[in-house]
Amino acid sequence: MSTSGQKNHQPTYVDDRFPGPDPYRPLTDLPTFTLTSEDLTTGGRLADAQLGGNDISPQLSWSGAPEDTETYAVTCYDPDAPTGSGYWHWAVFNIPASVTSLPTGAGDDELVGLPEGAVALRGDSGRRGFYGAEPPAGHGPHRYIYAVHAVPERLDIPDRSTPAILGFNLNFRATARALLWGWAEN
Repeated sequence: MSTSGQKNHQPTYVDDRFPGPDPYRPLTDLPTFTLTSEDLTTGGRLADAQLGGNDISPQLSWSGAPEDTETYAVTCYDPDAPTGSGYWHWAVFNIPASVTSLPTGAGDDELVGLPEGAVALRGDSGRRGFYGAEPPAGHGPHRYIYAVHAVPERLDIPDRSTPAILGFNLNFRATARALLWGWAEN
């Protein structure tokens, strides 16, 4: 399924079932572009492959980003984690503009599925690879929001930085953002 739209659209991931806030509300409002997945349906329950213990990143494809895009950043974030700051499951940046998709499993721990030049940061699990959804038992459903940001430059962020530092930079430097989300519950 895909997401595409205009600025100021009502996000589909804002729903009373989920305890956390809208993590994109306080950020710069950016134009969107199309983001699709063969493994994920917007608003649908995540497949077993994307759950913790399996840790297989979903296939993602995007199109329609601004013409001046030089790189992309891909993140996965759980705003419903009981931490006060959410939980970063994946953060990759400096994906070349010539790359407009990542195959299923591109976020493996060896990082061999990522394109040359891409930089993976350690998420909140401590791993650079994708960490699957694993909400605490009994805490209710959690959203897992996949974002692809179009950036008109390479980002000079040390690979020891946190995904929050990447997010800060993307807020001020990205020219467009596409979102796709699913949910899981234990």
